[in-house]
Amino acid sequence: MIADGTHVLMPVEAEAFIEELTKIDLKDVGNPRWSQQHERIEKINMQGVVSATQQSDEFVKEFLITFEKLPLLIHDLIVTETWKEKIFPELVAMKFEPKITFPLYIVLYHEATVSNLLETVMYHRDACEAAEDGILDLLDYCYRKLTHMIALADEYRDDEEEEKIDSKSVKATCMKDLVKQKKTMEFEICVKAISLLRYITDHIEGLPLSVTTRLLNTLDIPVLLVELIENPPWSKRQNGKILKYIDNKWVEVSRDDMFQITKIEGQVWISIFHVLMDQNCQQKYDMNSYRKNVILKLRAYINEMLLDQLPILGELQRYLEHLSMMEPPAAKRDLVLEQVPEIRDTILRENEGKWQKLAVHQSKTHFNPSPADIQQQAKRWADTYNMDVLEGLLTDPPKCAVCGEPASKRCSRCQNEWYCRRECQVNHWAKHKKACNLMFDSLKADKNNAVCS
Repeated sequence: MIADGTHVLMPVEAEAFIEELTKIDLKDVGNPRWSQQHERIEKINMQGVVSATQQSDEFVKEFLITFEKLPLLIHDLIVTETWKEKIFPELVAMKFEPKITFPLYIVLYHEATVSNLLETVMYHRDACEAAEDGILDLLDYCYRKLTHMIALADEYRDDEEEEKIDSKSVKATCMKDLVKQKKTMEFEICVKAISLLRYITDHIEGLPLSVTTRLLNTLDIPVLLVELIENPPWSKRQNGKILKYIDNKWVEVSRDDMFQITKIEGQVWISIFHVLMDQNCQQKYDMNSYRKNVILKLRAYINEMLLDQLPILGELQRYLEHLSMMEPPAAKRDLVLEQVPEIRDTILRENEGKWQKLAVHQSKTHFNPSPADIQQQAKRWADTYNMDVLEGLLTDPPKCAVCGEPASKRCSRCQNEWYCRRECQVNHWAKHKKACNLMFDSLKADKNNAVCS
């Protein structure tokens, strides 16, 4: 791993890692083979972000296409989603308290890693097309995330205050902490799903016809997007302040800037533009009276301030005015043998009735490592999450591990956790101690080995 701020992986390393990616079943989530692949995907993701940010050679995308690994990443994404939905609640229900929670946290975090990697590469048409039949599964995945985001919008808006209060409680169990972290990560993953959906709509002309049919008439994505505009989960009022979710955090905005659209809002509006203005979509969409009335609600949100920021929506505004004065045209119905997504259905069918059994097995094996295994894992984590490299890639200041405020103090032993003040560090020590010792021992062993060699 290179610490010069330009590479996490060299092209030859990325090529080898990507070529060796394999499909892993639900029962194997968390085992050593899965952990090794997660670490590699994490590095591939970091390098993909670096290349895209610096507008340099995007060799990660090229290798994913060349070795036909995009369908595999989509499968991996849905396996992790299913694990979080079916097996993690069983672990919580059985009051499982692991010796160390980091392996469980990594599984929860894995979905964010894979979705971020897909978000980085799916911006490009050739990557979307290379996803092949997996694009249908990815579309359904985005639909599930967006419906989840809408259903829990009010709950997500209330979370910030609760988390600040709970973070000061030392009595909270490790699993309770993981449940809270899972909820926070879920919102961030839903935001990534908005971007993924936008890229699918961007490139819909080059995708199989079944994608258009499913997006419009089976999932009714246009109506779902209108609901997001009407009830935006990325905006809230708290203690008289206006907050918006920007760059993975809630940020206070002034009243003068409250109409400045964020990246998330822009993605939703561009998706709406594509699904309503694309000629092929207009021909395929079964625009009945209900759908027409819902879509016309958009007129109330298209104003001069929005048009100044997204001038392309002027065309959409004219279309909506035209739609309001006409009867919905009948959709052009062709006889099409429609493909359906298979990944999630296959996973659910193969593991039906086995969720508790799988949870018990994994609690005794994958998430109950021996001291020797923990030491080995700690060495790999220290390499994967190398703070010297990561800090060269980050533009935002680190956040306190306890309260989330900007942090300037780092744990002197493991160099891994950040704190804004000594009080937070002292309160967190009971939870951090075991992981800190592991990281410290691992780093110390690496230094000793380097001296001996």
